[in-house]
Amino acid sequence: MPSIREQTLEYERQFLSDKAFHCSYTKGRLREEKECPVRTAFQRDRDRIIHSNAFRRLKDKTQVFLSPEGDHYRTRLTHTLEVSQIARTITRALRLNEDLTEAIALGHDLGHTPFGHAGERALDSVYDGGFRHYEQSLRVVDFLERDGMGLNLSYEVRDGILCHTTGKMPETLEGRVVRIADKIAYINHDIEDGIRAGIMSEDDIPKYISNVLGKSKSERIETLVTSLIENSKNDINFSSEVLEAFNSLHEFMFKCLYTNPKCKGEEGKAVILIQKLYEYYCENPDKLPEFYRKISIKEGVGRAACDYISGMSDRYCKTIYTRLFIPHFWEE
Repeated sequence: MPSIREQTLEYERQFLSDKAFHCSYTKGRLREEKECPVRTAFQRDRDRIIHSNAFRRLKDKTQVFLSPEGDHYRTRLTHTLEVSQIARTITRALRLNEDLTEAIALGHDLGHTPFGHAGERALDSVYDGGFRHYEQSLRVVDFLERDGMGLNLSYEVRDGILCHTTGKMPETLEGRVVRIADKIAYINHDIEDGIRAGIMSEDDIPKYISNVLGKSKSERIETLVTSLIENSKNDINFSSEVLEAFNSLHEFMFKCLYTNPKCKGEEGKAVILIQKLYEYYCENPDKLPEFYRKISIKEGVGRAACDYISGMSDRYCKTIYTRLFIPHFWEE
């Protein structure tokens, strides 16, 4: 009798679109492994990501607002879950491979720094090799997890993680769905968080945009998702009208929120904090945890400092900074 995994692969052959990437055709892992009798390769990848240390740390990493006091602001973890939900909805409707989509979506931001893109800019400014969170996400799953063993994910998941934001397009349609779902998710939930913070309102969005996309988060997401489903044939595409409105909304958000001093006023402090930590560990590599000291010997102290600092949560980063640079009161 075929195993559950083999039955799932047969289901894929029978019911998925001919545009879908079937798990049977995966290019494999960096290290060959015995197949699981229950889960396909992409299902195992998803599970490994969910159980990773890096995934858990996302709960205390900034999305847009640095360490917000309110309970309902997005974190990097809730952003990741929203990307996954939107991407899976699109994938299912197009009869693509939902397991592949989910694994890419859950892993796409594992390499993000504390304090969001401010942390990314800080490390990029001090490390000679440059720092980009999507490259770091791949480094996390390939090497940093499991004390240097990595998660040993499938090629197609790794490709989707690396190519989820800029530059080269993912090789699979599932990866391209995640790339667009990421943008759909962050623009819409950032609008909601901006409204919660009192920085903007729905009425601030130009009417020529809201007339096309909708006047609420749910209306906009429904319009965007539906447009993708209806217009994606050989690639993942919006209608021309929806694409124009979505690009205009993105431009509006940069002016209204992403460069707004009220929203981003604390980012300068975060940049200085991370730069100071980087400088400290480069000057004192013996103070790095043992795993990162080994990296410093093989790949240089700058690389090790980037790996250690980028993996920190906002809270832990501030704790380490306080421990190193803020005087402690004398206790009798």
